[in-house]
Amino acid sequence: MKQGAAIYRMTLALGTCLLGAAMQLWAADPAGYPNRPLRLVLPFAAGGGGDTVARVVTPKLYEALGQRWVIDNRDGAAGNIAAEIVARAEPDGYTIFMGLSSILTVNPLLYKPRFNVQKDFMPVSILTAGQYMLVLHPTLKAATVRDFIELAKAQPGSLNYASAGVGTPLNLAGELFKSRTGISMTHVPYKGGRPALAAVLAGEVKVMFGALPTVYPYVKTGQLKALAVTGPRRPSLAPEIPTVAESGFPGFSVTSWYGLLVPARTPAKIVNTLYNAVEKVMQLPDVKEQIARHGLEVSVEGTKAFAARIRQETILWTDVIKSAGIKLE
Repeated sequence: MKQGAAIYRMTLALGTCLLGAAMQLWAADPAGYPNRPLRLVLPFAAGGGGDTVARVVTPKLYEALGQRWVIDNRDGAAGNIAAEIVARAEPDGYTIFMGLSSILTVNPLLYKPRFNVQKDFMPVSILTAGQYMLVLHPTLKAATVRDFIELAKAQPGSLNYASAGVGTPLNLAGELFKSRTGISMTHVPYKGGRPALAAVLAGEVKVMFGALPTVYPYVKTGQLKALAVTGPRRPSLAPEIPTVAESGFPGFSVTSWYGLLVPARTPAKIVNTLYNAVEKVMQLPDVKEQIARHGLEVSVEGTKAFAARIRQETILWTDVIKSAGIKLE
């Protein structure tokens, strides 16, 4: 009896070891991925720009991968809550973060998040890129960026610019513009982009860097005057508006992008599977059309290029935040 019990225990132990080895082998070579629904964690509430992008893209990714995507909206703490959820998730490819540029390149500089972008995430691909537009209240007598700079230099410190709050992308775009052009403007932070826009429309503040799809409708009605866009090229939504770079400041480029990331240590085969699906989906004409409708453009970049972008923009915003003395209260 004792011998039989010993053999039983040895067999059970061997079976456990073999099961553990099989699980490790699956993790290293995840054949059949994905074989269950994927969870896409969003750092914003339903109905916003990023949520819209997710709901355009995920049905197509379902078709490409054969598995449903479940959208999990986790807004709050400037996006840090959602990022932390994914940073702490199992690296099995089933929990994916739709990151926003500011969360990945600015938040670590201003907050103390419980995640490390470089160590806790593996970039998969950028999906879309958008840009900002430098707009003025129509009463300001400037038709070009050069005109505006001359006006600002002739009245140092007299111009104010509105933003969605201290440390927001609109604030950082304004500070970068100031440093590159050598002008002086006073920052007036509001509690969100809509209040800032309302202030500029009312003439309380005369200048703003606004999200392109938000401010451009007011440019078309004459309620705002557009001088330039901040991206590397003119957007399809407003091809008549020059870039800041075209206006005499080469190299000036500020964009906002959405991209997919997974937890660090996710197997390379899974990352490649996700990237290949994204690359295919983002080239579909109907996806491009729907993305363009929201003032964004498809901008697919793989793991290495995506990681390099995060590093470069982190360096840029580190310098801007330091030189402008930006701190959260």
